[in-house]
Amino acid sequence: MNTLTDPIQDTRRRLLDALAAIIASKGYAATTIADLVAEARVSKRSFYEQFSDKADALLALYESATRQSFAVLRAAIDPARDWHDQLDQALGAYFATLASNPPLLRTLFVEIMALGPRGLAVRRQSAEAFADFIVQVAGPSLPKPLALAIVGGIHEWVLQAVEADAVAGLPALTAPASRLVRAVVDASAAGDAAPR
Repeated sequence: MNTLTDPIQDTRRRLLDALAAIIASKGYAATTIADLVAEARVSKRSFYEQFSDKADALLALYESATRQSFAVLRAAIDPARDWHDQLDQALGAYFATLASNPPLLRTLFVEIMALGPRGLAVRRQSAEAFADFIVQVAGPSLPKPLALAIVGGIHEWVLQAVEADAVAGLPALTAPASRLVRAVVDASAAGDAAPR
């Protein structure tokens, strides 16, 4: 096994880390490719070997962070435990991960919308994947449209925390988010829920 770092992946990671840092301090609109390559200590050529433009880099950052978040969610699942316990564990891990990097969280929840339809598309894919995860944990009695509604509610709570500069408090959302999922699952199982 090769223990050396892949230079291409290292360059890409440095560019994505630099993008997150610069956007956090300047915002997406004010960030330039020159800022980015200076922060990452790479050439413009290296940037364009990885990304077609600044928007492409932001999409890659979003997708990378989303993959990491879902890895945390999946790792928190213990199939031997009751789904309620799994849900609490997964949501706690998710909120703790989000709270661990406030600048990146702002980028993912606010700045991604600067990309218009492209940003909305990756955000929607992420929400769909989160909804699928909730259905996987809660079971088939939860219709996907209701899981998407849960994700929308959770993401609104996160956005409020970002806007209020209260990201450190995100782990406290574990209990209310878990209660929300349980209430919707219970209502759905009772036949009181909306669309399927």
